[in-house]
Amino acid sequence: MFEIKNKDNLGRTGIFKIGDSKVKTPALMPVIHPGKVSLDVKSFGAEIVITNAYIIYKNDKLRDLALRWGVHKLIGFDGPVVTDSGSFQLAEYGDIDISNREIVEFQEDIGADIGTSLDIPTPPYAPYKKAEKDLEITLERAKEALSSRKNMMLNSVVQGSTYANLRRRCARELSRMDFDVHPIGAVVPLLESYDYKSLVEVVMASVECLPPSRPRHLMGAGHPMLFALAVAMGCDLFDSAAYMLYANDDRLLTPSGTYKLDGLKEMPCSCNVCVEHTPQELQAMDKDKRRDLIAAHNLYVSFAEIRRVRQAISDGSLMELVDQRCRAHPRLLDAYRRLLNYQELIEKYDPVSKKSAFFYTGPESLKRVEVYRHHRRLNRLPKKRGLVLLSAYNKPYSRHVPEDLGEFFSQAPVEIDEWQFMVVDIPFGIIPLELDEFYPFSQNESPSTLDVESENFISSIIKKLEGEYEAIIVSGDVNRRFNLGFKFRVEPPHIKFSDRDRLVAVADYQFGKGAGKALFNGNLQIIKSKKTGRIRYVYADDELIASIRTSDGFIIPSWKGASLLHSSLDYPRCRVVVNEESEPFAREGKNIFAKFVIECDKNIRANDEVLIVNEDDELLATGKSLLCSEEILDFSHGQVIKTRRGRR
Repeated sequence: MFEIKNKDNLGRTGIFKIGDSKVKTPALMPVIHPGKVSLDVKSFGAEIVITNAYIIYKNDKLRDLALRWGVHKLIGFDGPVVTDSGSFQLAEYGDIDISNREIVEFQEDIGADIGTSLDIPTPPYAPYKKAEKDLEITLERAKEALSSRKNMMLNSVVQGSTYANLRRRCARELSRMDFDVHPIGAVVPLLESYDYKSLVEVVMASVECLPPSRPRHLMGAGHPMLFALAVAMGCDLFDSAAYMLYANDDRLLTPSGTYKLDGLKEMPCSCNVCVEHTPQELQAMDKDKRRDLIAAHNLYVSFAEIRRVRQAISDGSLMELVDQRCRAHPRLLDAYRRLLNYQELIEKYDPVSKKSAFFYTGPESLKRVEVYRHHRRLNRLPKKRGLVLLSAYNKPYSRHVPEDLGEFFSQAPVEIDEWQFMVVDIPFGIIPLELDEFYPFSQNESPSTLDVESENFISSIIKKLEGEYEAIIVSGDVNRRFNLGFKFRVEPPHIKFSDRDRLVAVADYQFGKGAGKALFNGNLQIIKSKKTGRIRYVYADDELIASIRTSDGFIIPSWKGASLLHSSLDYPRCRVVVNEESEPFAREGKNIFAKFVIECDKNIRANDEVLIVNEDDELLATGKSLLCSEEILDFSHGQVIKTRRGRR
């Protein structure tokens, strides 16, 4: 059973329940060789491990001990143990002398917590027909594995070589079967050849079609420099033999690369091994002792990076960490840029607001999903006839507009007086003044010196806007800075919009067109914070309509506000529909769990404010969504809506 706790991009932290154990994800599973146990990996932070059932099966002594003691005692680990089926050996040697049914039953006999079917790992760039044929066998064996197991949880590996359509097909078909975890297989050759760009294509094609309610395991990805990127693609589990394989070759892992011991003058981190030993001392040691110490360093570093990734997801700063890690190698940067092309898919799962600010760290930030979402949601705002583009000032922009706006220019003479005022800034391009206190517009930082890509980004946005308005006028600074070539000098506009205008714009941007007029139509009384001057509460005719989330500027509708939204927004907009069993609990303001949800608006994202209704579309409660619509409908357990208030 898997439950999501925090989300960022496609990354998620969660709890994976395996029997009586609970594993925090993302999680690293050290590979334990059943005949060569040398380190207590649990002391480094391992909550789950993986070992090879085929190696145990082929060794008479190990097989007898495993059948007598169980695999946990055999490898000296009392937490969850995952077993591989021998697919790696199949890929290496071309054949193994055991059937799929036999290896599945053997894994259950030795007490594996999660076993694996014997898939066919087709290597990258294999001929299409071979990949397709291998995939058919993998799918047949997956079905056979389900019929062979009794109580053991099961992996089923997504295969399909480097063909995205085969990966998608495999993922879709496996998702219809009753598996617990989905490894993404046959990627080690891509890792070994530094083809991280193709790795992104393989993983994203798989993740796109896998159910969000099951953990995804990126097989063979054990280097800490990959963890942040892989988690941002939606991977939850990693297996690592790298800690020992690299140690055998006197190589030390770090999140930014690998060091050879004989090239070190100083140790690379502050783990126990690096603090207590010098490179020279390690070189002088017996090989086995040196190997174990370097392996210990590699485990310290790997688990530290996993913890760092989990914290970044909790903070909402995963993509800043990905940006840092992917600048360690040009091919990783290629992969990061390729990942950013999947904006449409990522946008479905990325929360609408986060704890941390958005940091512009380079041209890649322009393709972040927050920017993509902003330009999609701009279409929710009613269009005015004219557009005024202002230079960016301090945040929030509307409070720092100077009295003297300077020169303004247009493409042609201007004869209209209805204007939409927007600030030109990086990384979001254009920001309506009414939204400047909404996340992430007042919670972002960018360098004062623009790069060429940023300048071109702004110029392209303005050119696209030219056909959407009867007139566009720009400040002289914007005109010069982006070489727009506007020639007609015009009078500076008088900037004026009310608190009502701000509230209406925020409501439309947050809930969709028409929400603003529905919520804020009447005699408004607006209460502001004495400390910040920002709107805190909104009353209409002395009845509370909404409060404003202080962290991100989002509107939290009161019961009256929710009723206004419900009556004005067509079904199923902003709605989560619960079944009859859950209805009385929703009315009492109890949180909503996945198993009670029968439908919801497909546009709901994590951290959205939502309306909770029954099957007759009767408003029962309001709350904040913890997951997106895809996840709400896919999970069968766990909390999905934090209810704010119900209707008794």
